[in-house]
Amino acid sequence: MCEACNLPGSREEKPKAVPTQGQRTRYRVSGMDCASCAAKIDTALRRTPGVADVSVSVPAGTVTVAHDDTVVPAALAQRIKTLGYKVTGQGPADGTAAPSKSDHQEHQHDHDGHDDAHDHDAETTAGLHGHMHDHGASEGPWWRSQRGLLTIACGVALVAAYVVGQVAPVTERWAFLAAMAIGLVPIARRAFVAARFGTPFSIEMLMTIAAVGAVIIGATEEAAMVVFLFLVGELLEGVAAGRARASIQGLTKLVPKTALLERNGSTEEVPAESLTVGSVILVRPGDRVPADGEIVSGESAVDEAPVTGESVPKRKSVDDTVFAGTINGDGALRVRVTAAAQDNTIARIVRLVEEAQEAKAPTERFIDRFSRYYTPAVLVVGALVAIVPPLLFGAPWGEWVYKGLAILLIGCPCALVISTPAAIAAGLSAGARRGLLMKGGAVLESLGKITMAAFDKTGTLTEGKPKVTDVIPMARSEREVLSLAAALETGSSHPLATAILAKAAEAKAPVPPAADGAAVGGKGVTGSVGGVSLFLGSPKAAGEKVALPPEAEARIGALQEEGKTVSVLLAGDQVAGLIAMRDEPRPDAKAGLEALKKAGVEAVMVTGDNSRTAQAIATSLGIEPRAELLPQDKQTIVRELQAKGQVVAKIGDGINDAPGLAAADVGIAMGGGTDVALETADAAVLHGRVTDVARMVRLSRDTMANIRQNITIALSLKAVFLVTTILGITGLWPAILADTGATVLVTANAMRLLAAGGRT
Repeated sequence: MCEACNLPGSREEKPKAVPTQGQRTRYRVSGMDCASCAAKIDTALRRTPGVADVSVSVPAGTVTVAHDDTVVPAALAQRIKTLGYKVTGQGPADGTAAPSKSDHQEHQHDHDGHDDAHDHDAETTAGLHGHMHDHGASEGPWWRSQRGLLTIACGVALVAAYVVGQVAPVTERWAFLAAMAIGLVPIARRAFVAARFGTPFSIEMLMTIAAVGAVIIGATEEAAMVVFLFLVGELLEGVAAGRARASIQGLTKLVPKTALLERNGSTEEVPAESLTVGSVILVRPGDRVPADGEIVSGESAVDEAPVTGESVPKRKSVDDTVFAGTINGDGALRVRVTAAAQDNTIARIVRLVEEAQEAKAPTERFIDRFSRYYTPAVLVVGALVAIVPPLLFGAPWGEWVYKGLAILLIGCPCALVISTPAAIAAGLSAGARRGLLMKGGAVLESLGKITMAAFDKTGTLTEGKPKVTDVIPMARSEREVLSLAAALETGSSHPLATAILAKAAEAKAPVPPAADGAAVGGKGVTGSVGGVSLFLGSPKAAGEKVALPPEAEARIGALQEEGKTVSVLLAGDQVAGLIAMRDEPRPDAKAGLEALKKAGVEAVMVTGDNSRTAQAIATSLGIEPRAELLPQDKQTIVRELQAKGQVVAKIGDGINDAPGLAAADVGIAMGGGTDVALETADAAVLHGRVTDVARMVRLSRDTMANIRQNITIALSLKAVFLVTTILGITGLWPAILADTGATVLVTANAMRLLAAGGRT
C-alpha cells in the first residue's frame, strides 16, 4: 500500500493490471484486527459499482480503493462505517510501486492494486469469520473505546441480572435476556450487514445463531454469559492487535515535532514536517535529529540505537550522514536536509513494514484456504450433531441442539486464522526495529530455509573504502612518510588519497603545505615540501624514476600478495617509504559468517575484484572466493548453487549485484546500498552488519516456530472442547472460551517475537 517505498511484493504473487483512469482514495480505518476484518471490507467495497480494486492493510489500518469518477468517496467511507469500523480520515492515494520477482521468475507486480494471488486470498477469506467491531479510536485506553464501553455495559448488566434473579427469581429469565440483548443486538446487526455485503459466515452470525438457539431451548443465562465472554475475548484481541500495530508506528514518535531552521542569518523553530530538501538546520547537543541529512559543520557522537539498534554512538563529522530520530551527543551540528519528512529513514521503514505485512507467507495462504472450507464444515457438523441423534436414535432434542450450538462456537476459526498473520506481523515489526527489513511474510518465511549465502565483497563483507594498513619507513621515519604523503594528497577526493589523509589525522601527523602539486595521469602525484621534490605513486611508476632497492621490492611483493594496494613515496632520488592500503573486512564480518555457519548456512564470496585481493580477504574470513566476475556471472553462480539443491540468499549493495539479487531465493541489500539493489532485494540490512544476516535467519526460524505453536494451540483447544462437548462435559460458555481464549493466547504468543526478534 506504500507507493513511495517502491516495495517489491511476495514471490508467489502474480501481476494484475490496474486501470490508469479514475481515482484512488485512501481511508484511515481503526479497529481492523485480522485478515478476516480486511476480507469483510474488501468484499463489501468490491461489490460497489465503479470500484476497480481494493487494497486493505490491517497493520497500517488503511484501505485504498481504485474507482472511477462515478463513485463518491464519502459513500465508500459510509459503507466501511456500516460494517462497524470507524473511518478517521481519507484522501487521495497516488503513485506506483516497483517491480519484483517470483521464485526463479522475474515479473512485474503493482502494489497500487492487488495481484491475482491477493485477490484469491480475498476471495478465500471472504467466507471466514469477521470480528465484531464497535470501534472507536484505535488510540487511547481501551475502556474509552466503544468496544470497551459495550463490554463493560454488558458485564454490568450481567451482574445486575444475577442480582435481580436472586431477589425476584420469577424475573430471572427476563433479566438475563435483557443483559444478553445489550451485547447481542450490535453483534446481530453487524452479522446481517456483513451477510448483506457478501460475508455470510462471520463469527457474528455464528454467535447470533448460538445465542438465539440457546434462548429457544431455555439456556438464557448461559447465552448471556457467552455473549459477554465473546465481547471480552474480542476486546483482548483488539488490545493485543493494537500493541502489534503500535510497535512499529511507535517509530514515528522518535522524530521530533520541531526543528531549528537557519534562515536569513538567524535560527527559528519550525515544524519538522515543513522542512524541505536543501534546508540547513541546527541540531543542539542532546537533541534528536529532526530529518535525514548531511553534516555541513560540526562534529559529535550520534546515538543511532533508536533507528538501527547500534549500541555504540558513532562519531560523525562534515559530510557524514545522519538519520531522523537519532540523538546528537556532545557537539552542535549544522545539517543539510536530504529528505522530506514523508521520505526520511523512519517514515520509509514504517511504510516498508506496513506494506510488507500485506504480502502473505505461503503458510498464511494455506491457512486461509483451509479455513475457507473449515467454516462451512463446522456449520454442517454442528447441524448434524443437533439433528442426527434425535432423529435416528431418539435422543433428547434439547440436549443435542445445545451441543450443536456449542460446536458452532468451538468451530469458529478466529484463533486459527489469526495464528499466522499475528506472528508474521510481530516478526516483521521486530526485525524493522532492529534495522532488518523484510518485504513480506513470504520473505520472512523463506529466510529460515536458506542453506547458502552468497556475499558480494566490496561494501558487503568489506567497508567499501580503502584504509591504510601498513606504513613502512625506509629513507624517512614512519611519521615523516605519512606527513609528506598527506601533504601531496591534500585537497584530493580520490579514495586512496582520502585513506592516507584519514591515517595522517588518526596518527596526528603534521601535514605541511606542498608546492607545485600536480597529478600524473595513471601514475601518481608530484609536488615539493621544504624544497624536496616528492612523488607518490604505483611501484611501477616509481621504478621508472629511481631503481627500487631489493628490500623495497620484496616488501612490495609481500604486501601485494596480501591483496593490498601499495604506493611508493619518493623523496628526491630516495625511496622514503611504502604505504599499503586495502578495503578491509567489516569488523563483524568474521563473526557474522561464523554465526551463519552455526545456523547451518554455508557461505561463498562472489566478487568482481581481482583474484589475489579476493583470496586474501577470503582467507582472513574463512570463506571460499569466486573472483573476477561480471554481474551475469554472479547470477550464473546463484543458478548453479540452486541447481545443486541449495536455497540461496544473495547479499550485496551495488548495481552489479542486482541480477544476482533477483535470481536468488532471497536477495538481501546491505546498508546504504544503491536504490537498484534495495528495490530488487527482498530484504535489507539497514546498518550493514554481516551479523544481521544471521539475525534475519534466526528471526525467521523463531517466527515459523511461533506459527507452529499457535496452530497447535488453536487446533488442540478446539479438539479437546469438541470431544468434551459431545460427551456432555462442557457447554456453551467453555465453548466460546475455546475460541476467544485461544485467539488471545495465540496473539499473546506472537507478541513475544517483539522482544525476542533479531537475536542470534
